[in-house]
Amino acid sequence: MEERLVISNKFKMVSYAFIAIGVISFAVGFIFDAERTWANYLLNNYYFVSLAIGAAFFGAIQYITQSGWSAGFKRIPEAMVAWLPFAAIFFVILYFGMHSIFEWTHQEEVQHDHLLQFKSPYLNVPFFFARVVAFFAAWIIMSKLLRKISLKEDEVGGMEYFEKSEFYSKIFIFIIAFTFSLFSVDMLMSLEPHWFSTLFAGKSFIAALLHASSIIALIVIVLSRMGKLQILNRSHLHDFTRYIFMTSIVWGYFNFAEYMLIWYGNIPEETTWFVHRSHGVYQVLFFVNIVLNWAVPFFILMPRKSSRSKLIMFPVILILIIGQYTELYYIIWPATVHEAKFGLLEIGTFIGYLGFFSLVVATTLAKASLVPKNHPYLEESIHHHF
Repeated sequence: MEERLVISNKFKMVSYAFIAIGVISFAVGFIFDAERTWANYLLNNYYFVSLAIGAAFFGAIQYITQSGWSAGFKRIPEAMVAWLPFAAIFFVILYFGMHSIFEWTHQEEVQHDHLLQFKSPYLNVPFFFARVVAFFAAWIIMSKLLRKISLKEDEVGGMEYFEKSEFYSKIFIFIIAFTFSLFSVDMLMSLEPHWFSTLFAGKSFIAALLHASSIIALIVIVLSRMGKLQILNRSHLHDFTRYIFMTSIVWGYFNFAEYMLIWYGNIPEETTWFVHRSHGVYQVLFFVNIVLNWAVPFFILMPRKSSRSKLIMFPVILILIIGQYTELYYIIWPATVHEAKFGLLEIGTFIGYLGFFSLVVATTLAKASLVPKNHPYLEESIHHHF
């Protein structure tokens, strides 16, 4: 069984047009509001790298748990992970905008702030980018290794390469858990270096898995509507939905636990972060964030009937796409822009990244069979039913 994706010229043209919109938006943004543009740059970089990392974790979990149901769809998370080399370049470019968005890069601030001085051995530009390089190097090396083994499995078959994938996946999940936790602290929590939360890294990690799972399901649905992935059935949809449903619950738990503990502790250096965001202009986002990322997937996808319906899953996933953006905006904007600004700059930059990400994923999908024809659990995936 072999299915190939052929990228249409129309898709390429739309992707290039989206990328052009993003480039123009950035160019105009740097002319009129550089600080806000760098905030957009950070948000979109983090947004799409979290999808890639979440997809890498999703794929690794399928191997470790020896999940048969997902065997026929493993090319999708592999394709999403192909974004990482491009993301690495984008994050290195962030060096030129550090001063605009990170308070701890201002030496005059550090000199008069004992807490920033205390954190300076960790929060300094050289060590910051040393960590960025180390994180991306580990992610790219491990993901390319797993991709190479996966393609070799297509040629040879049998259990040898599956067992190799399982072994390296066990290593990869620990690398991801440790490095992405630090990465989220570096990129997001350090925007306000006087604030800290011991649950922030875990919350960021589960958010990445939640939204990556939803995008994987979205791509599968889109491909099936194009006549590809004919093996897809309602039981597969149910399992994809369970990932979204489950991770939305864990996301809600982490957010509730973080807020409840800080509220109950009532320590000024902890509560200030939430006070700033649960009052004033950001108050609506405080509640919208909960509704989009927890309430919608939880209540709509809970029934068995809706969890097996493409017509219901599709809009829920679109809501989660907005939900991820809302969450990052809610974290980044009060710390950098200090005003609730949203307009053509934000829309244009997101469209640009979306076009580039879509083109990378589609190009990677087109390089190999959509269905891993020699996967040892492919038959189980084809006949999956419950």
